[in-house]
Amino acid sequence: MKVGKELFVAAGPRLVETLAHDGFDVFLDLKFHDIPNTVIGACKAATRLGVWMLNVHALGGRAMLEAARAALENGSSSPPKLIAVTLLTSLTARDLPEVGIAGTTESAAVRLARLARECGLDGVVCSAHEATLLKRECGADFCLVTPGMRLAESAGDDQRRVMTPGAAIAAGADYLVIGRPITRSPDPRRVLAAINAEVAAALAAPRGVRREG
Repeated sequence: MKVGKELFVAAGPRLVETLAHDGFDVFLDLKFHDIPNTVIGACKAATRLGVWMLNVHALGGRAMLEAARAALENGSSSPPKLIAVTLLTSLTARDLPEVGIAGTTESAAVRLARLARECGLDGVVCSAHEATLLKRECGADFCLVTPGMRLAESAGDDQRRVMTPGAAIAAGADYLVIGRPITRSPDPRRVLAAINAEVAAALAAPRGVRREG
């Protein structure tokens, strides 16, 4: 269960505690990006909520990433997974110069993912379009969480680098973040069933076979 900014601001930390208590693996998607001391406090607070995974922004830099890792290791005998956001999937190569990032989205994602791995993080949030490259560069055990999942029939909305669930799994994604295709559908159950069927087919396919779902 992913709890993002909108839900967290509306319902607060008590909801996160309740979900964790009820047996859900909670991915707290608040994308911490601040000075190391502030991120340390935020990561420790998230650990106390019992979350399974949380994230920070890789653009926060080495000191912040290492501080976040240390905060989790010092705060729990069974710390949550810690992943870093590389580039938001709403960004394209055209946007990068405006925010001071050189190169392509792929080269920037690789640099940030390597930094996250060097700092001891478990993985990154990335576009599924970069998953195959990042698995090759950072290793099969490096966790890739991919938002921007859309069925072939879905609109892309403000997401730009999107992919179908089946194609994302074939590319190397470990966890898929799927929200609006379900929540904004007039028939969420039908869409969820279609996603589950596509995911099952992708997982059953021979390795290296790319399915477009």
